[in-house]
Amino acid sequence: MKLPTARGELSAAVIDVLGGGGQALPAGLPGDADPYGDDVQLALYLCYELHYRGIEGVDDRWEWDPELLRLRGALERRFLDALRADVPVHPDVASALDELLAEPVNGTGVSHFLCDEGEKWHLREYAALRSLYHLKEADPHVWAVPRLTGRAKAGLVAVEYDEFGAGRADRVHAKLFADLMADLGLDPGYGRYLEAGTAEVLATVNLMSLFGLHRSLRGALVGHFAAVEITSSPGSRRLAQAMERTGAGPAAVHFYAEHVEADAVHEQVVRREVVGGLLADEPGREPDVVFGLDATGWLEDRLADRLLTAWRAGESAVRVPL
Repeated sequence: MKLPTARGELSAAVIDVLGGGGQALPAGLPGDADPYGDDVQLALYLCYELHYRGIEGVDDRWEWDPELLRLRGALERRFLDALRADVPVHPDVASALDELLAEPVNGTGVSHFLCDEGEKWHLREYAALRSLYHLKEADPHVWAVPRLTGRAKAGLVAVEYDEFGAGRADRVHAKLFADLMADLGLDPGYGRYLEAGTAEVLATVNLMSLFGLHRSLRGALVGHFAAVEITSSPGSRRLAQAMERTGAGPAAVHFYAEHVEADAVHEQVVRREVVGGLLADEPGREPDVVFGLDATGWLEDRLADRLLTAWRAGESAVRVPL
């Protein structure tokens, strides 16, 4: 992945330092720095990317640089504090899961729009934005493995085994998504569409990195994992139909078709073994699991609003042309 264009003073400072031109990182965050805005989210995304595949031309030693970690910590606190203040949370895990499992009769979300009336250019934009996660699909959740025990660990690893192709490189879900992008005429290069990614989509990816990198947030990461797996199957069915209706190509259809059946099974494992196992071992983690579930849905709703507002007005939803 290449270093992107800055979106404000914080991301500019991170980019300058990582690129070798900056001398010092800011001592703190400006008081008016928007926790959900482009500048904070891009700066945080770049800090996290050092823990994944790295950034072209950036020395790997930056991953554990104390000053960069200090800035990352300030960015994380601003983001996390805002989420804790803004996200409405359910009283318990059972009520949060029940709401996720209830499919509305007349849905109005992104997958409904793409299934019913989306055109290929909508699908291309959606795939480009989602590539910021799907090209590293399941990677953030692996950080939970050494932090769990018993049923929770075994259940999470069982689901992750499927996400990573059950031992077959050609079936790794990130590879399947790259094939989907190629079918849509997109560049499947890792991080290729970071410039196009809005603050809303960066926040959805940063959330799982935030939860994954902090052992204290392992309950929230399990909640995030549950939210993703439980909502995946019905949404994937609609997206497979959208790809087929628009003639997107066999690989584009296959990616979502693969998730329909697999994630229906995963949903059962996640609810009973991962969430159930964690709470059996650590019942005090329930508020964290609920927060992870609800913060995931809240940020996904913000992204959906951004996409649907633009698309319904006949406008592009990406920051720069694909």
